[in-house]
Amino acid sequence: MTRSLPPIERAELRLVRLPLINPFTISTGTMTERVFPLVTLCAGGLEGYAEGVMDPLPDFLEETIAGAMDLIGETILPSMLGRSFDNPAAVEKLLFPWRGNRMALATVEMAYWDLWAKWLDLPLKTLIGGSGEAVDVGVSLGIGPIEGTLARVESHVAQGYKRIKLKIMPGHDIELLEAVRRAFPSITLSVDANSAYRLSDWAVLGRLDDFHLEYIEQPLAHDDIADHAALQRRLRTPICLDESIRSVGHARRALQADATRVINIKVGRVGGIAEAIRVHDIAAAFDVPVWCGGMLESGVGRAHNIHLSTLPNFKKPGDTSSASRYFHRDIIIEKLETADGRMPVPEGPGIGVHLDRDALDDVTRSVRSFSA
Repeated sequence: MTRSLPPIERAELRLVRLPLINPFTISTGTMTERVFPLVTLCAGGLEGYAEGVMDPLPDFLEETIAGAMDLIGETILPSMLGRSFDNPAAVEKLLFPWRGNRMALATVEMAYWDLWAKWLDLPLKTLIGGSGEAVDVGVSLGIGPIEGTLARVESHVAQGYKRIKLKIMPGHDIELLEAVRRAFPSITLSVDANSAYRLSDWAVLGRLDDFHLEYIEQPLAHDDIADHAALQRRLRTPICLDESIRSVGHARRALQADATRVINIKVGRVGGIAEAIRVHDIAAAFDVPVWCGGMLESGVGRAHNIHLSTLPNFKKPGDTSSASRYFHRDIIIEKLETADGRMPVPEGPGIGVHLDRDALDDVTRSVRSFSA
């Protein structure tokens, strides 16, 4: 087989609405369904898949589903049809002129990585330098009543998850952590504020040191580095940045300022797999561990995350927990389920999963097809 992938002959852009089994609440609101664009790229008789992680409204970052669907469908996919790309770097070069919109660009770039890996008949992890048959997995628990949270913690500890992460916000923090630490004094525990606090909340933030947390994730503004550096100087507990890290440049500045001692890498947030690898590498150069965050992805996004997590500096458990925690029926055939806190890496070329066409059609709200 020649190494050169044939031109992109077809593409598809779907809007998928996948109901959640249980509502998921964080400091910015509650989700009852996962709505996302799903991109398919076709060439050489093969298909590459990826899903977007932007929200309907700009409550995580600035991007929205409506904007992403427009940019992908009106500009990016038409520009790729009939063209051959030697490798994902060539696709990244095509996408480079478009400013911001990292999640939209990542959706297309990631689909090409899957397609290219399938053309080379290799697992994605092999192409990016990863290794191993499974990755460590933690779990993220949304905001809810304390008694109910204690029960959920107990259940997930019993299932073997390697780390429990609690979502917090002002008024739902210290009392919660006191209760959880009293009941589970030795578990690996972290918290995620999703930018809910300010430096003026020091009376609360300073108390987080008392709970022996693995890290405090994104306590301050979504686009801040300087205030996180100031806060880290006052805390013993490591700060982990999520929303503030949009690129390897942001990661470098945050690491140089000691604003973060752990980094959450979300592929969509940083613009794709190539940039995620760069963030991974610069964090490793600073001897700072990383982990892979989740955005309630379907099996397509989870598979991408699992393969990425096989890189060597992913030293902390990620958020890629069992898909059955979120969905009654996924849009892929494979069952992505953990065992004793470990998630197996899907086998086979590319991301190693296949679309369940019937399930996908049931939750598709719109579809656009493109041909060269």
